[in-house]
Amino acid sequence: MAAETTSDRKRVRKTPLERKREILDAAVRLISERGYNGTSVQDVADAVGVTKQGVLRYIGSKDNLLGMVYLEKYNVGGNVAEFCASGLPGSTDDDLRLPAYFRYLVRYNSQRRMLVQLFSVLQVETFNPDHPLHDVFADRKDSIWRYYAGFDWRIPPSFASFEEVRPTVRKALEVMDGVQLRWLREPAIDLNEEWAEFEPMLFPSPLWDGYR
Repeated sequence: MAAETTSDRKRVRKTPLERKREILDAAVRLISERGYNGTSVQDVADAVGVTKQGVLRYIGSKDNLLGMVYLEKYNVGGNVAEFCASGLPGSTDDDLRLPAYFRYLVRYNSQRRMLVQLFSVLQVETFNPDHPLHDVFADRKDSIWRYYAGFDWRIPPSFASFEEVRPTVRKALEVMDGVQLRWLREPAIDLNEEWAEFEPMLFPSPLWDGYR
């Protein structure tokens, strides 16, 4: 009796959730390396080992794939709610500190290098008005602010309201984006150590003493 060959064996079936996760993981890697315009649905299919139609069955279209990658892979985790659940200093409801949260976010991002690279590539590509995520990135600064403004931060009394902290938040996010770009390049730097050098400039003494 002839030995069973690989082609004779039943192909292991993956659940829809497993297959979708596999597709998104492949898309993250490819887009972070080549950009959105340099990545095709066929490229993703080849990376996963399925047909192009097989990928489209899960994502619908290339534009949908990009939205899934950004919303379901990058734009999850590291949020204020997770920080509040972390038990870290400055994370409690009665003592919610903005500098402490940013340290948490930088530490979180330092553990997901490929997704930070993906985000950095998309930031540049979305300057193009025809890019499927153009409007999302154009509104990013305001949408983040609206999100942060929904929490009761403990801020220095010299600020009449959290609205007055908005320029500081904007600068902190801009610095974070820049530091992350430097972190992605060679020679390597420690993202957390680099942020620690900028933090006193963004949240200077004596204004923020006791509020970091």
